[in-house]
Amino acid sequence: MSAPDPRLSINQATIKYADLETALRVTADAGVQSIGLWREPVHEVGLDTATRMLADSGLRFSSHCRGGFFTLPAGAEREEALADNRRAIDETAALAAAGAEGSTAVLVLVAGGLQPGSRDLIGARERVRDAIGELAPYAQSAGVTLAIEPLHPMFASDRCVVTTLGQALDIAADFDAAVVGAAVDTFHIWWDPQVLEQIARAGREGRIATYQVCDWQTPLPADVLLSRYYMGDGVIDFGSLTQAVVATGYDRDIEVEIFNADIWADDPATVVARTAASFTATVSPHLA
Repeated sequence: MSAPDPRLSINQATIKYADLETALRVTADAGVQSIGLWREPVHEVGLDTATRMLADSGLRFSSHCRGGFFTLPAGAEREEALADNRRAIDETAALAAAGAEGSTAVLVLVAGGLQPGSRDLIGARERVRDAIGELAPYAQSAGVTLAIEPLHPMFASDRCVVTTLGQALDIAADFDAAVVGAAVDTFHIWWDPQVLEQIARAGREGRIATYQVCDWQTPLPADVLLSRYYMGDGVIDFGSLTQAVVATGYDRDIEVEIFNADIWADDPATVVARTAASFTATVSPHLA
């Protein structure tokens, strides 16, 4: 069995039920060189312990998930959300410093959905822009890039009012490209008729903070959040999307992030091995 692609990163969500120690171990044991972490497993052990564990693993750190949820109206809850995002920025900086050479300080942001009873989608998006404006100076001082992640439109009401890469780039355009960029996730943007044009735009503007891959398959399960699959098991054309990303000059780690109940229930080492194999078959041929 060949070694995993050196640019593959296992996003911890793919092995959701593995604690941090297990996630680091099975990733490194498989020969994968990079991992993206989630805040909850880091909090379980504490940031100081997490940074030591990451350093000891020898793995690169590719991103931290997640910040965001910015659509709250003015008030105490919104201020606490902003404070929590500042803590997430601090975590991202510490973990990136602890990771192996080539680690990136990227905090992925999910914008948040409409508030209960609201139909003001335009206003919600403006609150996202305002929140990022408040956080950008703090992120810049910490050396962290905020990656706005557009989510598929089926999540617009409850999770993310930013639904296209173009919308994410329009918000990011107000800020320095080193401070605010975008997450390019195949699951969320594969359907967009402007996706290749917008990837090219993101490249010109220097705003691809992270590239994430997984597949789309129908029919969707009852919980559409858990509708991601291994690459090659669905309908996404990883060739055209990956070639478009590579053409921008993006040369960093590529994360596999899968939300799927059956995959989560599988043995983490098995999942990492299958993830590596599917990445090699579907993404690696387009990285030259």
